[in-house]
Amino acid sequence: MTPADILAQFGPREAMSYDLVVVGAGPGGLATAIRFKQLAPERSVVVLEKGSEPGAHILSGAVMDPRALAELFPDWQARGAPLLQPVTEDEVLFLSPTDARATPQWLIPRCLHNQGNYVISLGAVTQWLAAQAEALGVEIFPGFAAAEVLFNDEGGVRGVATGDLGLGKDGLPTDHFQLGMELVAPYTVFAEGARGQLGKQLIAHYRLDQGRDPQSYALGIKELWEVEPARARPGLVVHTAGWPMDEHTYGGGFLYHLPGNLVTAGFVTGLDYQNPWISPFEEMQRWKTHPAIRAHLEGGKRIGYGARAITAGGLLSLPKLVFPGGALVGCDAGTLNAARIKGSHAAIKTGLLVAEAAAAALQAGRGGDELVAYPEAFARSWLFDELNGSRNFKQWFKQGNTVGTLMTGVEQWLLPKLGLKSPPWTVHHHTPDHARLHAADQVPRIAYPRPDGKLTFDRLSSVFISNTNHEENQPSHLTLKDAAVPVALNLARYAGPESRYCPAGVYEFVSTDERGERLVVNAQNCVHCKTCDIKDPSQNIVWVAPEGGGGPNYAGM
Repeated sequence: MTPADILAQFGPREAMSYDLVVVGAGPGGLATAIRFKQLAPERSVVVLEKGSEPGAHILSGAVMDPRALAELFPDWQARGAPLLQPVTEDEVLFLSPTDARATPQWLIPRCLHNQGNYVISLGAVTQWLAAQAEALGVEIFPGFAAAEVLFNDEGGVRGVATGDLGLGKDGLPTDHFQLGMELVAPYTVFAEGARGQLGKQLIAHYRLDQGRDPQSYALGIKELWEVEPARARPGLVVHTAGWPMDEHTYGGGFLYHLPGNLVTAGFVTGLDYQNPWISPFEEMQRWKTHPAIRAHLEGGKRIGYGARAITAGGLLSLPKLVFPGGALVGCDAGTLNAARIKGSHAAIKTGLLVAEAAAAALQAGRGGDELVAYPEAFARSWLFDELNGSRNFKQWFKQGNTVGTLMTGVEQWLLPKLGLKSPPWTVHHHTPDHARLHAADQVPRIAYPRPDGKLTFDRLSSVFISNTNHEENQPSHLTLKDAAVPVALNLARYAGPESRYCPAGVYEFVSTDERGERLVVNAQNCVHCKTCDIKDPSQNIVWVAPEGGGGPNYAGM
């Protein structure tokens, strides 16, 4: 008898019906639920969140543009939204190995101007949004991971099912087994963040990305530091380009000064990199040793760590947003503006738009169809105009950092001065990130310095302060389509890049006397960044949701 046969004996899953189901309690999902309740307070809406609480898995820099939040709550300041530190100063630095060249203020492109924006903890903003949603009557189920899309007989989405709890490593029920439940509704909105598990399946199932450029991603690694008071400059926003990235690797760093002597230090590496010896984690550690970065952090204490993939393809990679019975919002679709390094305002705006479309459809007696009013409203929105103006950003950088920097200056600095809101040309790319790697013997090997434990650190000590925890006696949520591929292909041709691109030390090649090398998957270390699902060169690794409540538990991030 197979595990599936055994599970079938536990009977049908309990089903709960709502007017709207939302998957993911991030800014996009919560904005969807809030706006829906504002428009239709008599209707029911539920939000599923795989983290232990709203905000537990949220990770972003973050500098927030409050424009969309002001549309959701015009009185957000009176309501106590935790946007407390206005940006006071922007710096853009180009780094060489030893020097830093500051961009004159008059030359900083529009995408990097942050007047009117706020340095925030997006986790704190998410917790606040969750409280606003619950006050309106939204039901939020934290610790419940949506694991399956439910389809009706006509092929439309009718809801989702949560994962079973209490399964052992062998996939069989333990004494603590609890069958997942079904949550069904006329419409289901998917707001899982970048590379969402169900969003990825829906894009493939409905071919929502047909005719679009392949989605492009980056990995953002963030540390939270408590610095010496003399080094604190609340409201200062610093962005860096150049070293330690080479000409053909997209990336850059950021330093955001919060109140209370806190500084966010982060580094973004494009997952379209070509050299398999690159380690985004080690690049971030190396970046901190630059004199211009060390000056902000030295003598301080690192108190937080996290990592998350970022959708960076922009408008040209944006899939169709709707399908029968559902829609994608925020980073599940890919609405982040990589040129501005901002996505939370876009997630909130798309949540507003889809909620308005769903409320109007239900009012008209519809359900289960495509919410065409949502993409139509998006095409008329200020968000579309913003993304359209930056549509070529990542495409230019795929041609090298010199070309990318030059053309960003043209499109984001020169053209606006000439009165053009968007460039009159469009640049496409056709190669997905996972297909960009060169063979390991065709590119230079990179030797990274050892961590000093004061400014630079190793992966395991970093994962420790992310408060990551998974129930160990459960099936691995990092699955392999073919167990032979990691050694036969990845190790043989690319020197095992999964041991380097993972920022949490999940993947490790070890020697065995009997069979040579083998891959060990330390799934309990996973911080849910999704990098492996994106960058694996053969797309052999598939990330699926573990038991709800597992993963990181970010505090103050």
